[in-house]
Amino acid sequence: MKKIENNFAVTGFVGKDAEIRQFANASVARFSLAVSRLEKNGEESNRVSAFMNFEAWRKNENAGSFDQLTKGTMLTVEGYFKPEEWSDNAGVKHNRIVMVAVKFYPTVEKEEAPKEPVKKGKKKGKK
Repeated sequence: MKKIENNFAVTGFVGKDAEIRQFANASVARFSLAVSRLEKNGEESNRVSAFMNFEAWRKNENAGSFDQLTKGTMLTVEGYFKPEEWSDNAGVKHNRIVMVAVKFYPTVEKEEAPKEPVKKGKKKGKK
């Protein structure tokens, strides 16, 4: 049986400054990331964007990393999906999937340079 991994990595721009709540031993930051992709339809192409919501938990002594979660910052976020279920006051059951950010860090922007073709040939040996 194949091993199924519950993880993700996504890159985008922080939508607005994180909402940070502090508790006795830990803090949580809730933030959104604007992500996009290019959709092509024949000769026409459109950039389709969406906002994704995340939460990140840290012990209070490690909450300094939340300083990166400011509007417009380009980040790569790695984490896992966490299902949540609850019942409201009327007894109606609800559920959602929370994207938990385990790591987030500034994205290294790559320079787009043309790739050189790989030359195939015989290797020269020592003489």
